[in-house]
Amino acid sequence: MQNPSKAQLRLWSRLDKVKTREETGLFLAEGFKVVQALLESRWDVQALLILEEKKDRWAAFCETLPVSLPLYGLTRKEWKGLTQDVSPEGILAVGITPPRLQLADLMAKGARGPLLLLHEINNPGNLGTLVRTALWFGFAGVVLSQGSVDPLNPKVIRAAMGSIFHVPFLFGADLSKVLPRVKENFHVVGSSVRTGTLPHACGEKTALLLGSESHGLPETLLKLTDEQWHIPRRGVGESLSLPQAAAILMYECVRSAPSRAARP
Repeated sequence: MQNPSKAQLRLWSRLDKVKTREETGLFLAEGFKVVQALLESRWDVQALLILEEKKDRWAAFCETLPVSLPLYGLTRKEWKGLTQDVSPEGILAVGITPPRLQLADLMAKGARGPLLLLHEINNPGNLGTLVRTALWFGFAGVVLSQGSVDPLNPKVIRAAMGSIFHVPFLFGADLSKVLPRVKENFHVVGSSVRTGTLPHACGEKTALLLGSESHGLPETLLKLTDEQWHIPRRGVGESLSLPQAAAILMYECVRSAPSRAARP
């Protein structure tokens, strides 16, 4: 296990900033489950960092890693410069950002749907949870609009629990231009807080469009959808959180028609 240089520590400590991530093509992934998901994905890893006081805990795991993967031991003081976690597990990976996907990659002929389209999701916890839910329900990819939080923000990665390494996504998209192209191959369903039909089972070639928790979807985008879904309120309460509503819509979207008909 190597000792990191001061230059490496300075670089890693700046990876919480989107500008540094974009300039270097690097990001941090913390926690065993997240690191494991990264290592099991097709993404590359530049280095694995271990908190020295917990190296015995990770010794057996480190022995399973490729010998070509650099391992660094960090002191508690050095570790605090990389994370705000008060009770760290003591394992962290420096990942390498893969080449950006293009819309055509997600819409390639024969690609399985559905797709998840997200408009101005600024809350990193919400975005991470949405990606995690999308992976669970078998969504083929995520399109993230301009004005959204960076998907490689450490808080997004933590909330996604590694799911982001297994769901193809593109970000910084202008949805007003993307939606007409998506509609050429997908049935676009938008979520509405006021009107629309009940969520229901649909085909694989469906693109589910969701807006932020605070503002929802603008009318300009809703007008571009083929259909709008609304979740009716049966009890009391002001609203559902975005992750709650999204889970309901994604579940209904992928549920097969026979299963729906079998319900009492």
